[in-house]
Amino acid sequence: MFKILIKRHFTHFFYFYSHLGYRVYIALTLSLIVGILDGFGLAMFFPLLQMVGGEEKVSGDGLGGMAFLINGLQGMGIDINIFSVLVLIIVFFSLKGIAKFTEQYYNVITQQYFIRKLRFKNISQLNNYNFKSFVLADSGKIQNTLGGEVARISNAYRNYFMAVQFGILVFVYLFLAMLTNPQFAVLVAIGGGLSNLIYSQIYKKTKAISKNITTGSHLFQGLLIQTVAFFKYLKATGFMEQYSEKLKGVVTYIENSNKKIGFYNSLLTATREPLVILVVVLVIMIQISFFAENIGVIVLSLLFFYRSLNALVQMQNHWNIFLNMSGSLENMKEFMQEMALDQEQQGQTTIDVFRSEITLEQVSFSYGDSSILKNINLTIKKNQTIAFVGESGSGKTTLINLIVGLMPPKSGVLAIDGVDFQGMNRTSYQKRIGYITQEPVIFTDNIYNNITRWAPKTPENMCRFWASLEKAAILDYVKSLPGQENSLLGDNGVLISGGQKQRLSIARELFKEIDILVMDEATSALDSETEKAIQENIERLKGQYTILIIAHRLSTIKAADQVVLLKKGEIKAVGEYHALIQSSKSFKKMVSLQEV
Repeated sequence: MFKILIKRHFTHFFYFYSHLGYRVYIALTLSLIVGILDGFGLAMFFPLLQMVGGEEKVSGDGLGGMAFLINGLQGMGIDINIFSVLVLIIVFFSLKGIAKFTEQYYNVITQQYFIRKLRFKNISQLNNYNFKSFVLADSGKIQNTLGGEVARISNAYRNYFMAVQFGILVFVYLFLAMLTNPQFAVLVAIGGGLSNLIYSQIYKKTKAISKNITTGSHLFQGLLIQTVAFFKYLKATGFMEQYSEKLKGVVTYIENSNKKIGFYNSLLTATREPLVILVVVLVIMIQISFFAENIGVIVLSLLFFYRSLNALVQMQNHWNIFLNMSGSLENMKEFMQEMALDQEQQGQTTIDVFRSEITLEQVSFSYGDSSILKNINLTIKKNQTIAFVGESGSGKTTLINLIVGLMPPKSGVLAIDGVDFQGMNRTSYQKRIGYITQEPVIFTDNIYNNITRWAPKTPENMCRFWASLEKAAILDYVKSLPGQENSLLGDNGVLISGGQKQRLSIARELFKEIDILVMDEATSALDSETEKAIQENIERLKGQYTILIIAHRLSTIKAADQVVLLKKGEIKAVGEYHALIQSSKSFKKMVSLQEV
């Protein structure tokens, strides 16, 4: 029960501790040392007050439990006089300065370590994220969590530990004040506690608003991604203005939430100091009027409590800022748990090279209750060219996704060279696959880095680079450019044509020494002349690779070894192009409709 209570009330501490381990305790110990050295420095003002008051002999009498400091110094043979006291004040505060520098710099190092570890873990989890879960996930949430939320979490971390460290200082100063004057300490502690109750409701409101900001940020990032992705459509259809209003609505929502948090922060900042002064003045009046306390002891206790209440104010400030960011922290924890539950489970058997065949036996697949593929039986031999055709929604892309190892079948057996999908290390297999999509992937970089994926410019890599360009029939174009392989392609390849993008994409896949080349409607968005050139290029590769083609334009698959016709998730016919025209009425109708 005790452990449950600790975890419930210190859930954030345990989260940070799970990433930082012993570093948390070092940071807290440094804060404790800073508070103790500061307290010792303040305590040296008591003998100074005694000497200023005309007392000839300085002692720890009247310091209560803090008398050990004066007595200890005298026991070490240090004569307590004005000069020695002033020197000791300088020594204690200098040591405090050194400890404070060490504490703050260590906090910076620890914060950066935490953020780096968090980012590395996110990158690793994203790298191994289940593709099916990724497809169903909110892209705005992924973008916002892995991007903007990290900065907010860094801020949350810093302010959480600043609040904890100032909390330690509050404890140290209260303890020292208690040693000096227990009565004064109890009265001020009661006053401080009552003032803190006033702010508890503000903290709750701040935490709730922080979650609203995180939700709004997810929505904004999602809409922003779609604005960039669909910019051409939005502009061409006059829908941009209406869509922009939707974006502005989300911005306004986030703005209003931030304004509310700003209101509560301003209220806290403005009222804290007056409350602190009110508490201290009332306690001093009580001490002098009812208990006739020594003013020197009250002044020392006041110094401790001034430090304590100042630390309390700082603690509350940092805690409130932390609560401002707490929604981001909760979102990150939730997102990382979701990704952890949806990590791919890799098998042990590696596929160093595709040797023989891909087999599918009674394979089915679905998204939830929606069935996509049913009872697929298919064998793909090495270096065959297989074309997949069928109307939209027939399951062509899903079948390819299964074959390349992006998703496991719901039932049935999928095997590569006799190795079952579940027992296979899919990453090793996928390294043998090249993938060309309808919208080619072009990185904002130069041609060499796009083809080689940032491989070093060794003689061997340069030789492979030029050879892959030649195979993709784009060598002459690259040679004609002033910068040749160092020529920049612009954002997403904006400086080159669609056909050139496709050829560069093919060259990239050939550079990595693949066995299987997937063409997912790779020529459907091109003009006829460019399509024909790329089709001729693909045909030159026939027999050198296992080529899997998803095609809407049936004219591009005449040379395929086998054509697989799908309808509503089932294979309706398999055969050579011309033979399939004779044996399948559906395929013959598709060919006639396209006037092939």
